[in-house]
Amino acid sequence: MATAPRGAASLLWPTAITVLLAVTIVAALAAIIAASGLDVSDAFDALIRGAVGSPYAILSATLVRATPLILTGLAVALAFQGGILNIGAEGQLLAGAAVATAVAVGGGASLGPAALPLGLAGAAAGGALWAVIPMWLRRRFGVLEVITTIMMNFVALYAVGWLVRGALQEPTQIYPQSAPVPETARLPLLAGGYRLHAGFPLALLLCAVTWYVVRRTAAGFRLRVAGANPDAAASAGQVDVARVTSRVFLASGALAGVAGGVEVLGVTYALYENLSPGYGYTAIAVALLAGLSPGFVVLSGIFLGALAAGAASMQREASVPLVLVSVIEALIILAIVGGRVLVSRSRSASAEAGA
Repeated sequence: MATAPRGAASLLWPTAITVLLAVTIVAALAAIIAASGLDVSDAFDALIRGAVGSPYAILSATLVRATPLILTGLAVALAFQGGILNIGAEGQLLAGAAVATAVAVGGGASLGPAALPLGLAGAAAGGALWAVIPMWLRRRFGVLEVITTIMMNFVALYAVGWLVRGALQEPTQIYPQSAPVPETARLPLLAGGYRLHAGFPLALLLCAVTWYVVRRTAAGFRLRVAGANPDAAASAGQVDVARVTSRVFLASGALAGVAGGVEVLGVTYALYENLSPGYGYTAIAVALLAGLSPGFVVLSGIFLGALAAGAASMQREASVPLVLVSVIEALIILAIVGGRVLVSRSRSASAEAGA
């Protein structure tokens, strides 16, 4: 008779943690705004208007910002599930953006309708190639991918700066950016008068495909067991863990690369420095908030996209610093990690009590 209450209590933990997380974020945001001497009600009003206050806010700000977050969050979630701590989504995004730009601008009008799919394919290849070095160092020498992927982020950042001042610089060589992407290589807009482009449904499709592969295929099962316990997967399950993790690494890099291609071909229409405001790093919060689930990545990406859009509105209308979003993202990660520790300890205590 005691088992049912313990089971019911364990089911309440995720809900309780979600509520606690929401309350913590709102309270922290209000406290920081008040400590800055600003009006809390005005700031929250601007946040809501900027995120979901109108169709334009949703279709031209929130969902546009959410698209690269969903793709990079999916990349990180896939890698983490496979036991790969890929912190290099930022660099892989930039690599994908650079290759997509080279394909679209270099091919020009000669590629015709093929420019867009080739640009996106190039972006995926660029992101995957940027993951090759950390993957090889991990497999060959056992170098921690946390270190190598972070270092590759900086290499990508400076490589983009070099490209937009060199091989990919616009023809007049005045501005540190590439030439504009031709119309044939641009992602179509989904609605007139709004900035939302076809990259958003593409991100949803990739999330659905990834969920199916991870949860419904033999390859996905090998990925999950290799990530959960590589020694047991190799000995008991006869899984080639090195091969599985290498493929996961490349797939993760490809997804992050697509995010860069989507950003260039659907939003900026040119490559330049500081193309990404840190999407690859925010992706870690997206993945953790989603519990590493490809399905929930969509929701967490939209949530953090709305937060970013609302923060920009708060800066314009209420003079709230934009860096506040980074503080909130850090609080989210801390709350999630703390919540998982509590859940783990609660389940362990329940198991011991039941035994």
